[in-house]
Amino acid sequence: MKVACVGGGPAGLYFSILMKRQDPSHDITVHERDPAGSTYGWGVTYWPGLLDKLHAADPASARAIREHSVRWSGGVAHIGDRVTEHHGDEGFGIARRTLLDLLAERAASLGVRLTFEHAVSDESEAPDADLVVACDGVNSALRGRHTGHFGTEVAAGRNMYVWLGTTKVFDSFTFAFVETPHGWIWCYAYRYEEGRSTCVVECSPATWTGLGLHRAGRAEGLALLERLFAKPLDGHPLTGRARADGSAQWRSFRTVTNRTWYRDNLVLVGDAAHTTHYSIGAGTTLALEDAIALAGALRGSPRLQPALARYERQRKAAILSAQSAARYSAQWYEDLPRYIQLAPPQMFALLGQRHSPLLPHVPPQLYYRIDRAAEQLQALRRLKRWLGPRVARTLHAHSGAARR
Repeated sequence: MKVACVGGGPAGLYFSILMKRQDPSHDITVHERDPAGSTYGWGVTYWPGLLDKLHAADPASARAIREHSVRWSGGVAHIGDRVTEHHGDEGFGIARRTLLDLLAERAASLGVRLTFEHAVSDESEAPDADLVVACDGVNSALRGRHTGHFGTEVAAGRNMYVWLGTTKVFDSFTFAFVETPHGWIWCYAYRYEEGRSTCVVECSPATWTGLGLHRAGRAEGLALLERLFAKPLDGHPLTGRARADGSAQWRSFRTVTNRTWYRDNLVLVGDAAHTTHYSIGAGTTLALEDAIALAGALRGSPRLQPALARYERQRKAAILSAQSAARYSAQWYEDLPRYIQLAPPQMFALLGQRHSPLLPHVPPQLYYRIDRAAEQLQALRRLKRWLGPRVARTLHAHSGAARR
């Protein structure tokens, strides 16, 4: 099979790796419009379960990704001048550029051709390809030429956000909520490599304009954010990229959905097919899982269309829970004033419950009490399951001794 992957992100690179592993005779080219080594974003986060899936699909790249990742554990929330912690959650971070370099190196070692500074905006530009994989992101040019067929819908979120980096090392996934005269502004931060962390800042449009961030240049905006988040940053600077006009890259999140994911020999993967709000940290994971599913659907299949249909069915079903979680997570932050006045432990607990479809419809204090009661009931059930066999053995031993 001759394959053209349009877009050199995680989905396209990983798909090319898996296809070459399945059959080295596949003729695969990855077309990337940007120069080699250039990328957006700072670091990405993922959860331990992804490593198991990557190891099953390609142990070599899984080992490389794990070796270049850093681990964080637990969560910390700065709410004004108060701090609360949550223990238990664990995840990984890796620099996006490092991830792409590792996947590109692995793909090239298997015989995949990588072409940079080569934009492909139409399937006709890959005329001999048996399969064209559109992994060209949220603004997919290939998808854009057939929006009617794909049934593409794009919904813009209300809040504004900017993706930044910092030299402050966050060993836990950290949230910081700061009240200003114009409303609350907050950040999510996590470590992605030694000595560096990602810091995503978000706020409502009213806060964004009230603080003057809509007209601030990159340096001016970063200085303001450094002052606002001085406590969690411990005096460390923020870094960010600017647009051509010198302004900061603030934007609203766009949720992309498609009614169908393929057309003839063109198939969508990753952000070209679907997006999930960054607050659940699933974008890169879902893109890699798309690649695994597409390669699996094509394995040993003599006919392309049934394989693409099978891929679409599997992935649409698989991402339903993530899409729901992302939708409610984004809504939670848009409704932040509803929760921010709770006591910090309660507010942080509901932050962890933000994926719940019930939470927006129940008073926060009542939801918190119900959630704690349910947790205690589960604890009692676990205790009962643990005690049951032990009590039974003790009673059996005593009854046996009495009979003797």
